[in-house]
Amino acid sequence: MAATTTRFGVHRIARREAPIARANRRRHITPEAGRALEILGHAIEYLTDEYVHEAKEFSARDPQVQAVQMLMALNRGIYYACPLEPTFIERLRAFFHVFVH
Repeated sequence: MAATTTRFGVHRIARREAPIARANRRRHITPEAGRALEILGHAIEYLTDEYVHEAKEFSARDPQVQAVQMLMALNRGIYYACPLEPTFIERLRAFFHVFVH
């Protein structure tokens, strides 16, 4: 397990399952998080394109593959750190909750 530091703090990079979320839930992505996701996405795309272009045989021990896995873990970490936006039903309940109490 490795650790990395970003503007979002220290994150541990580990292999784990992504949190289970409902399919239609959106996340509130701040401009800073959005820019980080964009940069990471470009880096992941660049490294994978380069890897495919070199026509290497896939190996999990290849440093390029490990670099892509690290960037993907950071990308997921930033995405899942963004809060879920409330659903329509949750907003409606909150609206009526104000009038009931």
